[in-house]
Amino acid sequence: QVQLVESGGGLVQAGDSLRLSCAASGRTFGNYAMGWVRQAQGKEREFVAAISWSRRDIYYTDSVKGRFTISRDDAKNTVHLQMNSLKPEDTAVYYCAADPVGVFKIRQGRNNYWGPGTQVTVSS
Repeated sequence: QVQLVESGGGLVQAGDSLRLSCAASGRTFGNYAMGWVRQAQGKEREFVAAISWSRRDIYYTDSVKGRFTISRDDAKNTVHLQMNSLKPEDTAVYYCAADPVGVFKIRQGRNNYWGPGTQVTVSS
């Protein structure tokens, strides 16, 4: 069982940066694929980024490539999403996601564990 709690969201202007963090409970955090999914108001959830337990596999949705970076610190049971050059279209609730099977579960939205979400608002 893994419990996830996000932090770091807020209101910023276009071009600014934010760093989201996800704290995970559970002794087997290091065995889980981790990722971030977002949902804008009135839209479906959208995959953003994912990282495998080995860090060998890292994926981003095309719209954030070159601007967002996902990383994990297994010693601290945390995963981060560094978001640079933010745009108004990045405005959404960002959810931390975890799955013991692999990143493909997160990319498909079929992961087992979700955080409650943190709001990111980018003004133009």
